[in-house]
Amino acid sequence: MKIHEYQAKEVLKKYGVPVQDGIAIKDLSQFDSAIGELQARGINQYVVKSQIHAGGRGKGKLYNPSNREELILEGGVKFTTDTEKARDYATKMLGNLLVTHQTGAEGKIVQTLFITEGLDYKKELYLGILLDRAVSKNVIMASTEGGVEIEKVAEETPEKIIKEWIEPSTGIQSFQARKIAFGLGLEGAAFKSFTNFIMKLYKAYEETDASMLEINPLVISNDDKILALDAKMNFDDNALYRHPEIVAYRDLNEEAPLEIEASKFNLNYIKLDGNVGCMVNGAGLAMATMDIIKLAGGEPANFLDVGGGANKETVANGFKIILSDPNVKALLINIFGGIVRCDRVAQGVIDAVNEVSVTVPIVVRLEGTNSIEAKEMLESSGLNFSVATSLQDAAKKVTSVLATA
Repeated sequence: MKIHEYQAKEVLKKYGVPVQDGIAIKDLSQFDSAIGELQARGINQYVVKSQIHAGGRGKGKLYNPSNREELILEGGVKFTTDTEKARDYATKMLGNLLVTHQTGAEGKIVQTLFITEGLDYKKELYLGILLDRAVSKNVIMASTEGGVEIEKVAEETPEKIIKEWIEPSTGIQSFQARKIAFGLGLEGAAFKSFTNFIMKLYKAYEETDASMLEINPLVISNDDKILALDAKMNFDDNALYRHPEIVAYRDLNEEAPLEIEASKFNLNYIKLDGNVGCMVNGAGLAMATMDIIKLAGGEPANFLDVGGGANKETVANGFKIILSDPNVKALLINIFGGIVRCDRVAQGVIDAVNEVSVTVPIVVRLEGTNSIEAKEMLESSGLNFSVATSLQDAAKKVTSVLATA
């Protein structure tokens, strides 16, 4: 689960992590109150920040959502010392379409603004924490190249990325915090401020079951204080039951409608840009299915994992969600019957097709327990199924169906 910058900063503040001060607004009627409160805190320069679940906001472009040719504003993050200019920026951002390199051409509507203090600082750094699955440890990544995408740094100047792996049994140690600070070339008050910052930041990451925490940029103020100018946090969905306060941050406006609908039925669904709908049990098998569809010349329209216990209900709900995508021209069902018997899945597929209006060709590949019986059930059902004998055969069948459609 992703949250907005202003929400991430709320989380970090609870752990004593120094962050840029600010107030979130969802309507222009809240602008004067927000500015007044910031001024009461002694703040007289402002940054107006668009809040969407995508990076590259500062270099993005805002368009009129009803006329995407009409450019409203260059940049979704703006600095000013003038309150009327800040109001103008807020007016041009809120409710308009922000397009960045991460949103793609479709962009995202800005429904929240973060009005923050404008800070003077002398250096930008990068700091991130995430799980390194190759070694099953959290890794802290830091770089002197703050304000730049870490992927670009990794590609062009990888030697500027510092990595420190954390032992799960001990957590971050003070010597590791000092090691990173030395690597960044920090000294004096900035060195001390950084080591304190990273210890608190790692605690926030670990205790909230975050899967990624990125501060870019992390800044050194003119008085050598370290603080988060930006903050991005993602959380492990499987651990959200432990954090109802974080679940409350979920912004459904930032999620695809079909993905929201799938989550109601505990289906793992991600919409893609292709035309072959995929219904698979198991994430690994789903990835393999999408790969082999592409190898056969097709394009997967989605990732959909119905889980190990696929039955009539999950299959029916899967059909409804997949077929809600108008781009889907054919459907591939690929189920491995390990936990669940293939004949039961076959019956679920037959019942679901009779219940749901399916108007596209269906290719079914069932392998595992009672797969022979399942194939016989599908072929004798009287319904228009194409039964595949292997994953490669299934991919060929579904792409050949598209060619003749």
